[in-house]
Amino acid sequence: MHGNGIEQDITRADAPPPARLLDVTRLTSRAGRVLTGIDRVEAAWLDALLVEKTPLFGLARVAGAYVLLDKFGLSTLRDRLVGGAPWGPVHPLFRLARKLAPLQRRAQSDLWRAARARVPRPTLPLLLGRLPAGFVYINLGHTNLTPRVLGAVRKRPGARVTVFLHDTIPLDFPHFQAEGVPARFRALLDTAAQADLILCNSTVTADDLRRHIPAPPPIQVVPLGVTRTRPDPAALRPNLPPDRPYFLVTGTIEPRKNHATLVSTWELLASRLPPAEMPVLVIAGSRGWRNTDVFERLDSSALRGTHILECEGLSDGALAALTEGARACLFPSLAEGYGLPAAEAAAAGRPLACSDLPVLREILGDYPVYLPARDVYCWAAYIERMIAPGSESVSTSARSGQYRPMTWQGHFKAALKLS
Repeated sequence: MHGNGIEQDITRADAPPPARLLDVTRLTSRAGRVLTGIDRVEAAWLDALLVEKTPLFGLARVAGAYVLLDKFGLSTLRDRLVGGAPWGPVHPLFRLARKLAPLQRRAQSDLWRAARARVPRPTLPLLLGRLPAGFVYINLGHTNLTPRVLGAVRKRPGARVTVFLHDTIPLDFPHFQAEGVPARFRALLDTAAQADLILCNSTVTADDLRRHIPAPPPIQVVPLGVTRTRPDPAALRPNLPPDRPYFLVTGTIEPRKNHATLVSTWELLASRLPPAEMPVLVIAGSRGWRNTDVFERLDSSALRGTHILECEGLSDGALAALTEGARACLFPSLAEGYGLPAAEAAAAGRPLACSDLPVLREILGDYPVYLPARDVYCWAAYIERMIAPGSESVSTSARSGQYRPMTWQGHFKAALKLS
């Protein structure tokens, strides 16, 4: 079900590099937030590299400076991200960093205290001069990938750059993006074109990258790992899960996720079904950008609070508990880079309905029911089938054997041979 990679002549290292430098700027900026999408990929790499024998360092851009972390400093960051330890007090240097949220100030303060070395931004080459020649700089999060950083890496003899690019959605669907994002992403791709290796998650993404980067460096497809999180019903807030059949959609409420189709679907169902027979739509995700019409519909809907529920900030265990009990998981997206939440729902053996996107076909194969993204009547018909008497027979065991996801172990076995 996964792509076989891009056929290119890529030199595989016979031995690990003398050190790896993982950029954790994006992870640091996520302090206090539920990790989603790219954040979770970066966190998985941090977990994996911390137990590797190869020396590991971390680079983070903080207010006015860069910090270099060793494994101890990176472990400090990880413990705080997963709630194993609280963020510390704000260092005096960061009290005036008004553009940072309070928890971001605390996170950057902790990195400052845990850093092996710190330098003002213009002197980044001095910081990287502490690393052994031939190290590999790894940027996974589309953050801090700048000419300054790559220029500083290139000043070290034999240093190499590996970049993980997850999609080209900001350029392919600019109307879905917050203001300024397409231009910033174009600049990011121009910088990524100078890398030694680009990793990506699917052949669809690889093809998209080739369209947008005229002369790309070697590209290799490494599908993402999919983890089954242990459900934690105790972490659910009151009134969850609903006491009626419910359907779950996971992801930020932004235009490309196409929540509008599901809201219209539930309005159509409400016109057909008596209230006692109505299923519940649970929207697990925070509100995003450029989606005013959907926000206004959700706020004014007569279905809000009864048949449509918004739930943001759920822990992984709480979300897994909701997924486990859902009649089906719904993903009517208009564009996806990989569809990790959909893959996780499939790995949990849940019935799954998705829009018919090439990347979802590549990753999920024949497991989901594919529906036209904007066809409200098709989505309503699917929901009605799934709540009909006897629909509970669509059991976990009946579907779970049809989807065998890549494990994170498999992901890293492939990726670390290259970087």
